Amino acid sequence: MTRSSVRGSAQGEDARQGAPDGPEAAKGAEGAETALDGAGDADGGGGRGGDAAVGRRPGRGRRARRVLRWTALTLAVLIVGTAGAGYLYYEHLNSNIEKDPLNLGDSKVAAPTPNAAGQTPLNILVIGSDARDSEENQQLGGARETFGSTPLADVQMLVHLSADRSNMSVVSMPRDTLVHIPKCTDPDDGKVYPASEGRVMTNQSLGHGGPGCTVATWQELTGIHIDHFVMVDFAGVVSMADAVGGVPVCVDANIHSRDAQGHGSGLKLAKGTHPVKGEQALQWLRTRYGFEDGSDLARAKAQHMYLNSLVRTLRENATLSNPNKLRRLAEEATRALTVDPGLDTVKKLYDLSNELRQVKPERITMTTMPNRYVGARVEPTEDAEQLFRLVREDIALDGKDAEKKEPSREPEAPADPAAPDGEIAVQVRNGTRTDSLGAARGRADTVAGLLVERGFDRALADPSVLPSEERTVVRYPSADLEGDARRVAESLGVPASSVRRSTDVSGVTVVVGADWREGTAYRAPEADDTTPESAEALNGADEGACMHVNPAFTWS
Repeated sequence: MTRSSVRGSAQGEDARQGAPDGPEAAKGAEGAETALDGAGDADGGGGRGGDAAVGRRPGRGRRARRVLRWTALTLAVLIVGTAGAGYLYYEHLNSNIEKDPLNLGDSKVAAPTPNAAGQTPLNILVIGSDARDSEENQQLGGARETFGSTPLADVQMLVHLSADRSNMSVVSMPRDTLVHIPKCTDPDDGKVYPASEGRVMTNQSLGHGGPGCTVATWQELTGIHIDHFVMVDFAGVVSMADAVGGVPVCVDANIHSRDAQGHGSGLKLAKGTHPVKGEQALQWLRTRYGFEDGSDLARAKAQHMYLNSLVRTLRENATLSNPNKLRRLAEEATRALTVDPGLDTVKKLYDLSNELRQVKPERITMTTMPNRYVGARVEPTEDAEQLFRLVREDIALDGKDAEKKEPSREPEAPADPAAPDGEIAVQVRNGTRTDSLGAARGRADTVAGLLVERGFDRALADPSVLPSEERTVVRYPSADLEGDARRVAESLGVPASSVRRSTDVSGVTVVVGADWREGTAYRAPEADDTTPESAEALNGADEGACMHVNPAFTWS
């Protein structure tokens, strides 16, 4: 794949989406901890699936193992030493790793405030692309019509490591989630990709200058500070599965992922639990046809099961002490990676792996961003914002650290102070509509009037927009208005944690939520720190998880 293929405009989108539907290495052998996910199969068909392969950066055409660049995702599969060898070609391995800037957007999210022990959480965005840039990829992944076109970020997973390193949360975002992609600037040629007009599919972000634009898009949507990104190809994942002798997976019936039109990954397994590796591991991770409803959500669930099983297997398996296996694994892992400068050496990746390996499987929680259909696409729900808030506030998704949770801290004061109240322009919108209740009449007028009474002479109701918000929020579009937004929130009794930066607004905007359907005194509801059921949480220690097979894809 040429670098320009990553940097180009996201054309051919309809065809891709289908119809609705070293010196340092002298450390002892530590093993490797990994997190992996991926998407994409040879479907080429409709629904929420389609083809996916992780693309490589320039120079990858020289590799003998140019297997499908599929949307496999691996974190920290780095082993930098063996007990008997002393080094693993440290500089050579470093040169294998591709680098790209972390964030290509204009806006940044402040890092979280350290806890009482001075620790901060770590957030890593893992990205997979659906590039088709070799004959091998065509044969393995299909999609002849998209050969050489701009890759899409068809797999996106946020890995959150808690500040105290006791637990890990993973949030997968469906590739067809509708989001606003912010303005991004290509670091190589300076090309500016303007912010999207309206909402577009999140996977287009990779074509707006590279993975740093995908990071910017996530931060814009979630308000979560992202420390690093990792983009990985499938070769390293297969090598890991082979190195540990296979990864156990389970199906509740015989499955053959192939329909009459030839769509499907080709996975064929008998009912029960089986170790998969090599091409069969690839098939499992790419299967959409045959699992549950045939959607990307079902495929993500299968990938979560694989990830959890892989982590457990790595912890239990001793075969990685073999120096030759370590060397091959290190070669494949480093060749598979594109990372930000904060992870651009084996030493940095090794340190990251050591942090990740502190978490026991029972404290790993895999989730999918709660969503609802909008036509053939999806959008985040109120439950998604709940999930994002838990990650922002470093609250474990397994609910096991509630008893040790520290009192929440107010965000740091904005750098730009507020203007005088009478000079702050404020729009007020009625967002009290819910799935079961219509919008409460006159709420925007009432709250706008309340602000005017309190000295905000430029407060006006905006009846043209009727959003739906579970909680009352104050939004602002740029850093110079943060102080103004905080002042407005303070005057209404809205907590600072509900003041958020957003490109959805052009100025300071109060959205009166469903928690304030009447009265003039706002009382913030008690925080609900439970993980929404719609996130379909899967615990890393769950060895009984088994994929449901669609009866149309079974055999006897």
